[in-house]
Amino acid sequence: MQIRLAGVVEESIVDGPGIRYTIFVQGCPHLCKGCHNAHTHSFDGGYMADTDDIYNDIIANPLLTGATFSGGEPFCYASELADLGNRLRASGKNIITYTGYTFEELLEHSSRHPSYIELLKATDILVDGRFEQEQRDPMLKFRGSTNQRILDCAASLASGDVVEIEF
Repeated sequence: MQIRLAGVVEESIVDGPGIRYTIFVQGCPHLCKGCHNAHTHSFDGGYMADTDDIYNDIIANPLLTGATFSGGEPFCYASELADLGNRLRASGKNIITYTGYTFEELLEHSSRHPSYIELLKATDILVDGRFEQEQRDPMLKFRGSTNQRILDCAASLASGDVVEIEF
């Protein structure tokens, strides 16, 4: 499966707990003011990559705890990332997904975009909400502004309501 990427970081310690392979997709509809990944906003930039190659890169590194899907907006590539995430989870890796959407918005729009639910099901931890420059806090762990939440995705899906966690 092909996916448009802005880039990857093969061993990151800032995109979730442990050592993570971070995938930055190219393209984001949110255009958050102050975004530190503003170069990922255009859907025309970046490069095409094969998810099988990404999977093989991740599995080849025994130091990795899991993968982080970031962006850009990962839910613009929900089908491709859900497939990759499911394969990685079956291999013992965990998945963190960052999104500018809220969990509630993803559920609300899932009838038009069923792949949103598939990516949510493939995600262990969801960091949701747009970056809000007015709420920026550099002391927050693994997020940029105080409105963003860290969610247990499986528990949130099971309850139909947000289940927040802390690292």
